[in-house]
Amino acid sequence: MSIVLACDLGGTSFRAALVDDTGAVRAQHAIAGPVSRDDRSGASEIEPDAWWSLLVETCAGLAAEAPALFEAIEAVAICGVTRTQIFLDRDGNSLRPAMTWKDTRADACAARLRERLGTAHPESAAVNAFHPLARLAWLREQEPEVFGRLACLLEPKDYLNFRLTGRRASDRVSLARLLAAASPHGSHDLLAAAGIPVTILPEMLEPWEQVAPVQPGLPAPLDRLAGKPVFCASNDTWAAVVGLGAMRDGFAYNISGTTEVLGVVGREPARAEGLLTVDWRGLFQLGGPSQTGADTVSWLLALLGRDDSAVGQEIDALLAAPRQPQPLLFLPYLQGERVPYWDPSLRSALVGLNRRHGPTDLAFAVLEGVACLNRIVLERAEAAIGRAATEIRFGGGAAANPVWSQIKADLCGRPVVVAASREPGLLGAAIIAFAGLGRFASLADAQQALVSVARRFEPDQARKPAYDALYTLFRRAEDALAPISRDLVAAAQNGGTLADLARHASAIASLHAD
Repeated sequence: MSIVLACDLGGTSFRAALVDDTGAVRAQHAIAGPVSRDDRSGASEIEPDAWWSLLVETCAGLAAEAPALFEAIEAVAICGVTRTQIFLDRDGNSLRPAMTWKDTRADACAARLRERLGTAHPESAAVNAFHPLARLAWLREQEPEVFGRLACLLEPKDYLNFRLTGRRASDRVSLARLLAAASPHGSHDLLAAAGIPVTILPEMLEPWEQVAPVQPGLPAPLDRLAGKPVFCASNDTWAAVVGLGAMRDGFAYNISGTTEVLGVVGREPARAEGLLTVDWRGLFQLGGPSQTGADTVSWLLALLGRDDSAVGQEIDALLAAPRQPQPLLFLPYLQGERVPYWDPSLRSALVGLNRRHGPTDLAFAVLEGVACLNRIVLERAEAAIGRAATEIRFGGGAAANPVWSQIKADLCGRPVVVAASREPGLLGAAIIAFAGLGRFASLADAQQALVSVARRFEPDQARKPAYDALYTLFRRAEDALAPISRDLVAAAQNGGTLADLARHASAIASLHAD
């Protein structure tokens, strides 16, 4: 029996597991991740050392729970959140807090970049507040002293690999957008045009390639892993798609964690408005990450005064009650949106609320709103590829809820298949490690051997007319309310009368509290 250490650095937690070569999790430990420091400017930051502390603490939990298995670890693979930048100096020290996937401060800088760069380079249109090129340009503009000392840019999982091995490396999936910007197109090089030196890029490896062995002298219990190979792995989406068994031509995937990611996998590259095309090393994905997901459900539970630390139980209870005949529409853009709109100024709305609606109606509206967004991405991807997806492999916390799985199947009109593994990111990381160790002939063979299916949800044709009508109304509501969202956000950012009114209300509330 072989054992590998698989880790998944998520948006709100860090999970690690000891996985054997049948795909079985023999021990698992999870702890809450560091809370990002967010403010009204659009900042969202985390100290990189906080992620390193999570790795040490989580491994300590595993070593205490299963000491013999921990000693048997043969390799390490870590997947993690993407669209998050860590800035290192030449000695490998962090220069400033990491900018997380939620950070929108580069929005104005991105707009100026797009205008200046024009459309000659194919990546220009993709430059937005979440693009690493815009983040680097913002750093160069706003923090020139830090930018001047910048020697290397890493993503969180790459930073942990660096701390484990001493080698600065990444993979072409995780850094796809930055590599696209750095790739010359004719006489155009976006990185050079933005004044960003190409030397900040780390070495590029395949996800299943070894970074280096674990170096000696690390804090316990990582010191017991010295000499064990660390594999590069990739971002959490890529690893989870492997763990769902969806890294196959014609499959779609939907990973629902704190936020959601949906895409279609094919053999040829295709492009669609607002979607990301990424070379997944032999296959191509068309889709990308949203800002909605389980965090949207947590927001609803907190709003209703329910226990948002027990999301699964609470949402099950809400969905079990009867709902009103008139449905609600929910636009799920609490934090703006990435795919397919790339607009940090979009905001949520409940449309059609009446006096008889209650918590159950709100719960269904939230789940259906997220599923409507899934359908938008799916339709754009399928139209670009020229065929329908065979099925949607569904994973993450929300996949445990059969009602949500059925809603997605009904609204998207595709079978939704839930994998047996409750932690596809961890299984995907383990598959990467076993492929890297040579236990299987290829990553595809490892995926085929270690992934199994738990349940399949077929679209209910009886619900199709109602859900098609709801989807049409959802699209109309989006078009009507998007300009109002942007005006509200602009008023708050510019200190206008609406912002003054909000501050006045907050001051009155403080007086009453005193």
